[in-house]
Amino acid sequence: MLYHTIENQSTSKKEKPVVTIVGILGKQGYSVAHTLLESGAYHIRGITRRVDVPEAVKLTDQGVELIGLPLIPGYKKEFTEALRGTDSLFLMTPNIAPPATYEFDLGKELADAAVEAGVQQIIFSSLENVDKLTNGKLFAPHFTDKARVEAYIRTLPVRSSFIYMAFFFTNLMEFYTPQLIGDTLVFPIYLPKDFAAPFVDPLTATGPAVLEMLSNPDQYDGKSLPVIGDIISPQEMVDTFTKVTGIKAEYSSAYERHEMLRHFPEFASNEILVREILGMAEFAVEYGYFSKDRDLEWSRRIDPGTLNWEGFLRKTNWKGQKLVY
Repeated sequence: MLYHTIENQSTSKKEKPVVTIVGILGKQGYSVAHTLLESGAYHIRGITRRVDVPEAVKLTDQGVELIGLPLIPGYKKEFTEALRGTDSLFLMTPNIAPPATYEFDLGKELADAAVEAGVQQIIFSSLENVDKLTNGKLFAPHFTDKARVEAYIRTLPVRSSFIYMAFFFTNLMEFYTPQLIGDTLVFPIYLPKDFAAPFVDPLTATGPAVLEMLSNPDQYDGKSLPVIGDIISPQEMVDTFTKVTGIKAEYSSAYERHEMLRHFPEFASNEILVREILGMAEFAVEYGYFSKDRDLEWSRRIDPGTLNWEGFLRKTNWKGQKLVY
């Protein structure tokens, strides 16, 4: 069943292109919504299961139309109805914790619904196909299933573009939070100490990338482009944290299995999750997080204000505490 919020806007949505955001209350979706609101160029519709939470109410107060639907397979009819009248779709599949494996099924169903509803453009948040690139050696379905959805979308009669998000800065706030040991904040990070990896703030970087693709649909048709805020090693992240906050900090490896479980013993109850985290990290180190032909400068060219790690720390004033988004 669909639940619609009441529109609160003075300009009719028919006067502006309609952009629907799947998962509008997630980090990427929320970023896209705020960037499009600031542009004033689009009527925004969002699909989320949480239409009554404060963040949703704020969006409806700004004129966003929300539709309440669960983001799980089995709702193609409802997805199609929700997408009717949409010109462009920002599509992402939500975080699906292992052992659940329906990410591809959900992405395919949403893409099929978009085509059936007459959507003209899909922008999908994808990632590299780890299974294909490593010949099955590494296990990272969070990456591979997104790549499979991308490959499927490319077969459909619709204009499509793809963003590839780097590791999130916010991972260290939510999932791999530093631990205070004595007078030192210890950062357990899932990458080797001196390995420079791509990171980004999804809350501020996603929106400008998607707006660029929406504004230039022909230029970006068929393109897959990374969204990056910084390429930085864990040791550099820790050193920068101390420089910005004045808090004594040090790196501790969570790259190997025994190190990961020593820092996060609660992960031991979910073997598939552990395999995925380790596979994702090893893929980044051994194969490169992004394929060699990706344009690693694109997102910072089109959005010169993209936050690097230092800028992110200064903007958020984060001091190492656990946060949940």
